[in-house]
Amino acid sequence: MNPIAVRAKSRLHCTIVFNKRAAEQSCLALLQSCDNLPKLTQVHSHILKLGLHNNPLVLTKFTSTSSDLNAIDYASSFMFSPECDTRLYDTFLFNTVIRAYAQTNHLKTKAIEFYNLMLEYGVFPNKFTYPFVLKACAGIGVLNLGKSVHASVLKFQFDNDIHVQNTLVHMYGSSKGGIECARKVFDEMSERDSVSWSSMIGGYARFGLSTDAIDLFRKMQMSGVCPDEITMVSVLSACTDLGALDVGKWIESFIEKQRVNKSVELRNALIDMFAKCGDVDRALKLFRNMSGRTIVSWTSVIDGLAMHGRGLEAVALFEEMVGAGVAPDDVVFIGLLSACSHSGLVDKGKEYFDLMKRDFGVVPKIEHYGCMVDMLCRAGLVKEAFEFVQKMPIQANAIIWRTVISACCAHGELKLGERITKWLIGNDPMHESNYVLLSNIYAKMFHWEKKTKIREVMDKRGMKKIPGSTMIELDNEIYEFVAGDKSHNQYKEIYEMLDEMGRKMKKAGHVPTTSEVLLDIDEEDKEDALNRHSEKLAIAFALLKTPPGTPIRIVKNLRVCSDCHSATKFISKVYNREIVVRDRNRFHHFKNGFCSCRDFW
Repeated sequence: MNPIAVRAKSRLHCTIVFNKRAAEQSCLALLQSCDNLPKLTQVHSHILKLGLHNNPLVLTKFTSTSSDLNAIDYASSFMFSPECDTRLYDTFLFNTVIRAYAQTNHLKTKAIEFYNLMLEYGVFPNKFTYPFVLKACAGIGVLNLGKSVHASVLKFQFDNDIHVQNTLVHMYGSSKGGIECARKVFDEMSERDSVSWSSMIGGYARFGLSTDAIDLFRKMQMSGVCPDEITMVSVLSACTDLGALDVGKWIESFIEKQRVNKSVELRNALIDMFAKCGDVDRALKLFRNMSGRTIVSWTSVIDGLAMHGRGLEAVALFEEMVGAGVAPDDVVFIGLLSACSHSGLVDKGKEYFDLMKRDFGVVPKIEHYGCMVDMLCRAGLVKEAFEFVQKMPIQANAIIWRTVISACCAHGELKLGERITKWLIGNDPMHESNYVLLSNIYAKMFHWEKKTKIREVMDKRGMKKIPGSTMIELDNEIYEFVAGDKSHNQYKEIYEMLDEMGRKMKKAGHVPTTSEVLLDIDEEDKEDALNRHSEKLAIAFALLKTPPGTPIRIVKNLRVCSDCHSATKFISKVYNREIVVRDRNRFHHFKNGFCSCRDFW
């Protein structure tokens, strides 16, 4: 070929390369400024027109932009079409797709599908691949899936990378049954950062292992790793679950001292902790001093006021929220209706139930109907509650029916309660709560043989009643009691204090509610059984261990029984103590012989 032809060919090649590069830069610039789906489809057409549909750089940027616009499905259908050259697929492209799907709320399984496709095409993952894949596994929450990905991590030898290890802890800590695996990975880490500790603490808090979460946080402090706001949100969640107000107060001061970034989420967690640990006034103060309130902020305070029986204040705060231009959602209305229920505001509750759909476009869910049934039952309107359930446009769940049954027991509608409970057992023969309810009804009716038969059926099917327990926090330690507990070192002193409490209460006029003892025994034995309830043991322990006149705070896992409720009123007066009890439903503030719930419990 002569020199002139060679030079011409070279110039042509340079022109083609320059044009391709210019076209590539043009597409990349268009994708950089793309901010909506119509523009994305126009860029897509441009890519096809310029013949860049097999350009890895353009494809990756297209994927990233699609992810930002929540259009990853659109991008993947284009990039992985039959016309595409699979030889151009690389790790970076697959990572971008996997990350995009892992960040979605409802398409996380697609991240796993593309990870499998990546391996199928012979594209090797790198250390950045697995945090995305494991994040998707955490969202899916299937333990065996997570374990299979963990096996791949070991196969490709990325198990010593701290980011991969952190997401392994998070994945196991998000999967049911995986918390022990999470702790094993955590314990075997040679290096841990704040994310490692946060992931493990968050896993404990997520599955209700709140004592473990707080214990691990203390070890984190001893290790010298400074927690961030994510860690603190998890620890506050654990405090909320335990009702550990003193630990929660200490954590608030720790946040101030360490100057932890007070994100909106952290401020909301503080408000929620104080509200649910018994200091709703502190929660209100934090709320009032907060800038940038979210719907969660308002909801937390309304819920807190509801739990404390301060229904009128909850209603006033709701009206303030609406006046501030914050549109209430379905969760806010659950808190509002609960506030009406716990304060006996039946007419107000009915009014809000009607206007939530009419004025705010919130369609009532099963939880809202449950609040209405609970409100009617607490007010003693059992038959009205039963009629309400029958007229509901959606089918009542077992929780609603159990609420009606409990009200039947409390207000003497035992035949109706028996009929509903038998129907529940017929529909769900393996749920132990239904049998416990029927057993209790037969005890109230003095049908001891029928009660015994129910207990025998439960034993044959391996069902057990959830035992009542009460926790108390003293000197930053959590103590737990169950009925008749003798496991504590000072149990003899505790039982001596119980006897003293009994004598002083009887002298003050307390008569034990022996109908609460659902056993075929004589009255004296029934009184003795009542005296050994877990909340009375916890209060006796507090009276022994705390200075006179100081408040007592306890947390019960079940609803407080009527005898313990009555007895605690007498104890508060006899010993001049304010006693705050958080049971499964609400807070009870006992002071000078009265309770804040006014017996709407």
